Amino acid sequence: MEMMWTLGEEDREEETRISLLESRTLCNASFPASKAQLYNSTRPVYRSQPRRSRRSCCCSCCLWITFVILLLIVIAAIAGGVVYVMYRPHRLSFSVSSLHVSQLNLTSLNKLTTKFNFTIAARNPNKKIVFYYDPVSISFNSRDVDVGDGSIPTFTMGKKNTTMLRTTVSTTGQTVDDNAALKSDLKNRRSLPLKIQLDTKVKAKIGSRSPNVNSNFDFISLLTG
Repeated sequence: MEMMWTLGEEDREEETRISLLESRTLCNASFPASKAQLYNSTRPVYRSQPRRSRRSCCCSCCLWITFVILLLIVIAAIAGGVVYVMYRPHRLSFSVSSLHVSQLNLTSLNKLTTKFNFTIAARNPNKKIVFYYDPVSISFNSRDVDVGDGSIPTFTMGKKNTTMLRTTVSTTGQTVDDNAALKSDLKNRRSLPLKIQLDTKVKAKIGSRSPNVNSNFDFISLLTG
């Protein structure tokens, strides 16, 4: 009898649980889902995207800039090599052909008057390059004192050509009060150190092309005599 009563109680408890579940199901069915619940059920799950750091962007830019610079250097080197193989450029040579002192006077007031007859030999050893020179300015310097100025007009150096450039370099009334070494050289008339400087601009015509090179040109020499 006790066993039958225990089983009966368990059956009643099970029936009670089933009835409670059914009542909850009916309640949920009687109240449909709201719009917010429906939207949230269909809304895709948001996943955060990884952000690229500024450092990685800067590294990429630096790599691209380095690559472009290296590419330009390689192209310039190839172009220079092609030009060298095609035209075989050689350096120009300049030398003092003659220098005659026509006048060299130092007055009692330490005023210097000079006149030099000056000739330069300019040689172009290139077979396919012609050089075009703007006016050339010439200055003579002795112990940091300007002892003469002159100029050479425009000229052209043809292919495999030697050009003789003649001019007069002079000065009048140059003060040499504070230069004892120069005054001693002028009074002894044995030797006079000269630094000769030429300043000009030159253009080059390569083959049949128009002049396409433009650069400053300085020629400095040291002459004693």
